[in-house]
Amino acid sequence: MEIIYVYTRKRSEFGRPCSFSDRPAKVSVDIPPDPGMASGFVLRNPVDSSVQHTSDMSEHEVNTERVEVESRGVNHVEGGWPKDINPQEVEQTIRFRKKVEKDENYINTIAHLGALMEHCVKQNNAINVYEEYFGEEEVAEVEDEPPSAKTINVISKLTSFFDVLLPKRDPNVTKRTATHLSWHPNTCKKLAVAYSSLEFQQNMKEMSFDSYIWDLENPNKPELVLKPSSPLVSLEYNPKDSHVLVGGCYNGQMAPFPSQAYWDTRKGGLPVEMSTVEFSHRDPVYGAIWLQSKTGTECFSASTDGQVLWWDIRKLSEPTDTLVLDITRKGLLENALGAVTLEFEPTMPTKFMVGTEQGIVIACNRKAKTPSEKITSTYSGHHGPVCALARNPFYPKIFLTVGDWTARIWSEETKESSIMWTKYHLSYLTDGCWSTVRPAVFFTTRSDGTLDVWDFLFKQNDPSLSLKVCDEPLSSLRLQDNGCVVGCGSKLGTVTLLEISSGFCTLQRNEKNLVNAMFERETKREKILEARHREMRLKERARSEGQEMEVEEMPVESPHDVLERTRREFFEVIEAELQRRARAETQPLHGKLKDHAGEEAAAQGEETQLPKDREEEEEEKDAA
Repeated sequence: MEIIYVYTRKRSEFGRPCSFSDRPAKVSVDIPPDPGMASGFVLRNPVDSSVQHTSDMSEHEVNTERVEVESRGVNHVEGGWPKDINPQEVEQTIRFRKKVEKDENYINTIAHLGALMEHCVKQNNAINVYEEYFGEEEVAEVEDEPPSAKTINVISKLTSFFDVLLPKRDPNVTKRTATHLSWHPNTCKKLAVAYSSLEFQQNMKEMSFDSYIWDLENPNKPELVLKPSSPLVSLEYNPKDSHVLVGGCYNGQMAPFPSQAYWDTRKGGLPVEMSTVEFSHRDPVYGAIWLQSKTGTECFSASTDGQVLWWDIRKLSEPTDTLVLDITRKGLLENALGAVTLEFEPTMPTKFMVGTEQGIVIACNRKAKTPSEKITSTYSGHHGPVCALARNPFYPKIFLTVGDWTARIWSEETKESSIMWTKYHLSYLTDGCWSTVRPAVFFTTRSDGTLDVWDFLFKQNDPSLSLKVCDEPLSSLRLQDNGCVVGCGSKLGTVTLLEISSGFCTLQRNEKNLVNAMFERETKREKILEARHREMRLKERARSEGQEMEVEEMPVESPHDVLERTRREFFEVIEAELQRRARAETQPLHGKLKDHAGEEAAAQGEETQLPKDREEEEEEKDAA
């Protein structure tokens, strides 16, 4: 069937404005179904259809008139004066004030407002609307549920249909490690990820230098691509300005020096400014942290070249301050320990801690007078690099270190040993962090792709939850501020987001008191052990010093006496050796003589024996 509509209009009506009117709907044509065509179709069962995991969106286009917006401002210094009154003239203002105060309307208004204000003041003094009546019961009891965690998202870029089924990783062909994660400070819907390959002398010709900012609501592609001059090892959001990020770079074979750079997301993916080569680190920048400052532009960085540098992003041409991590306190760069982790607590603005490649944690004070005093103390307890270092958000004097096959909890008051530690795992530990809402919970990642959640109030020997996140090694870990979602980065660039059960992210009843008591008890125990070990070392030192004094009391020989004594001992040893050889040679001869004498005695019927004195004389002659 062919349907044709023909519209006709007079030539004089062309170009006239259209006048539309409402009318009821009507059916132009009705085509009934043909049952005879049903045999030409095949029933499809089951039906497979692919769906996208993004939210449904609707699109609507409309043309509107352009509105020009102009920003205007008013500099208000002092107002409320009539035009004929100059506020700068004191006499005019006093005269006008007296005139207004005598006005009856002014007096009535003040009397009316004064009564209302007095009522509000009395009401505020009577009732404190912000008072917490149930402070002791600040947390409700949590239902007993088994510890668990579920994967809520895997950040990546979909390159084909098969990526829907396969794990999502770094968008580039050459896979790189997700070395550092940073959550958006204002909203938990954005995540900045630094991608870099930390394998020594790996071919980097086809490797991308890009890092990405991901939007969790649209994880198919990065929201913003950061394009540094070399791969980023560390990346951190500015807590005061969420548009600004600072990153520490890693240069392999492309250039000899890494650098410090910062980005402003409002200006695109290229860095706004970078530090100069001659004043930058000489090794990869493994840590970059923002400082608590009025301007919000100060940060500091640490590298395996043994330096800690302070920066102001308004002037990245050179650092504002430098510290060499030489624990001998001589300030020599050749003796410095390489830094791989950096820790800063905003509540302690002058103190910071550095984890080194040698397994030593260095506690520093930036405001010390001399460079030697900036290194306050050291903590040694790991057999390899300190992969993670973090203070407890509820008890800043307690900090967590992760390295080799264990995680250790330290107290600033005990320098020689940690107060608590985990068992030695079969796989290497790569990262760790504290829970932001519970003081007794911390997280660790392992090189076998496992995430461990520890709750030492519930269990000390084993983790409360062990979850196999992926098959490749996990490399980085970061927890959201609400403590419910944790992000794990892997060696192949996979970023997996997991939501943990409410038991791990809800403060338990009386938990703070129990944790504080446990920390104090373990700290006291370690202090007692340290005192006992110190006492034993003093006794051992006194014993060794006493033996040295006895040796010193012996008469001192002259060089001539020592030579004579040595010569005499030498000849005595030679003489003894000659005598031993002579006896060994004469023993077979004596045996033959004895046998011959016995035969003669048997034949003659009498006994014959070799004189003993004669044998001794023969031995002396042989020896001589």
